[in-house]
Amino acid sequence: MSHFDLVIRNGSVVDGTGAPPFKADIAIIADQIAAIGPDLPAGAREIDAAGCIVTPGFVDIHTHYDGQVTWEDRLTPSSYHGVTTAVIGNCGVGFAPCREADREALVRLMEGVEDIPYPVLTEGLSWNWTSFPDYLNLLASRAYDMDIAAYVPHAALRVYVMGQRGANREAATDADIAEMCQLLSEALDAGALGLATSRTIFHRSSDGQPIPTLDASDAELIALAKILRAKGKGVFQIVEDIHMPGASLGSMRAIAEAAGRPLTFSIGTGNTAPFGWPSLLDQLGEANAAGVVMKGQIMPRAVGMILGFELTLNPFYTTSTYRALSSLPLEARLEELRKPAIRAAILAEPVDPDPALVLGRMVRDFDTMFVLGSPPNYEQPPTRSIAAMAKAKGCTAEELAYDIMIEGDDGGKLYLAMANYANGSLDAVGQIMEHPDVVLGLGDGGAHVGTICDASYSTFALMHWVRDRERGRKLVEDIVHRMTGATADIIGLGDRGRLSLGLRADINVIDLAGLALDEPAVHYTLPAGGRRLIQRAKGYVATVIRGEIVSRNDHPTGQMPGRLVRI
Repeated sequence: MSHFDLVIRNGSVVDGTGAPPFKADIAIIADQIAAIGPDLPAGAREIDAAGCIVTPGFVDIHTHYDGQVTWEDRLTPSSYHGVTTAVIGNCGVGFAPCREADREALVRLMEGVEDIPYPVLTEGLSWNWTSFPDYLNLLASRAYDMDIAAYVPHAALRVYVMGQRGANREAATDADIAEMCQLLSEALDAGALGLATSRTIFHRSSDGQPIPTLDASDAELIALAKILRAKGKGVFQIVEDIHMPGASLGSMRAIAEAAGRPLTFSIGTGNTAPFGWPSLLDQLGEANAAGVVMKGQIMPRAVGMILGFELTLNPFYTTSTYRALSSLPLEARLEELRKPAIRAAILAEPVDPDPALVLGRMVRDFDTMFVLGSPPNYEQPPTRSIAAMAKAKGCTAEELAYDIMIEGDDGGKLYLAMANYANGSLDAVGQIMEHPDVVLGLGDGGAHVGTICDASYSTFALMHWVRDRERGRKLVEDIVHRMTGATADIIGLGDRGRLSLGLRADINVIDLAGLALDEPAVHYTLPAGGRRLIQRAKGYVATVIRGEIVSRNDHPTGQMPGRLVRI
């Protein structure tokens, strides 16, 4: 009889602490790591990891599977990329707590902020909860291909307490704040991971209204933060517009000081100077040196959108002629778009009939727009931009973009590097990633289903920053640490994120040399036949969760050991 249930043998162990790789076997009994060392005895099952790296499962602290976890057990696309723990409820959007009268408002908010279509949510959500503890109980009754943990979304909390006043961003009264604090306290008692909020003007409902938390006062946020301190647990997650020069982390630092708990926020860079991130990193270091725990999260590639006639956005989606065709089935739409008269009309029409549609102008930034390609290339030089290629061809950028997007059965796709692409490269991202208080994240798994497919960031980080990039290459132990031990520490899950005796057996076996990303593809697999971008990977020899193999050679095994994690 074997002493061990599973042995992962002959691998190069990257243990999640930031320490250099070392050769060892890893043995598992039940759901824990039981032994690490050379030449361990045989297991009932074995995985040969020769030539592979063996890492902790990736702990993704910024996802939006809030709806998907209620109707689906596989959290794709994240589960294709070695993620074994995912945190939902980010950016203050979610579906609990919620009164029946407010369901429409929360669906519209999620549709607008996270590009999850209204029909998908209205068909997919069961709404058999009201309070946040009720919502957690539903999730606890289900099984998944990874663990999940949940923040209390501030926007939902605010609307639950204040009704339309909260949706209208009116100032909360003392009584409102007291009720929000009481509900947060109850949610933390039920196992919530903390509180998430947003103060960015870019977060809007699908009807154009700003997120209910946009104008929430410092007093409101600090009162909520103090509940985390009183409970001695939880994380405060926030998104703010802080990326311009002169921006300050002052208000966030005050929240973190009030909470006495970790605060995590999104950080990155614009594409053109002047840049605010050097000052933000200085402030971040100063806060942590003073004992105020604040951690930035950065996407390790450009913050990019995928554009096409099959997707939510394209450079011509605001034109009147395209709008008239947009409801047609894709095949019929492409047939119309290929007609010379339709092409000429769309190319001649105004860029942005509605000046309020910021995206209508953003999707015409042809200087940072590229053909992503297959395999996808996420760091192309400016000479490969649509603008540069159009100039070389002697046509307009609009003409070139249009013609690419009518190619093939489903239309061609374009990639817009709308941020994190300073001066036409990822050099600035690489510098931000080196800061000791920055982790990797912001993949937004489950969200932006028709515009973004960044849940593959973990695979990309290993391929691009560890294996392929000639300048600014990173050590594998540093990249792995920033997706495992460091992220687990932020959210207080000390039982995972590292390969150490007695810890959770959440493990990836990865063929780093063979690791590859597929081109993002559109799948019509959401409720109501909704579309979503899915990107798969090659090179994941195995992903193990709680000692169970959930993926083998890039294919799911059908095992569902993932559960709700309550703190």
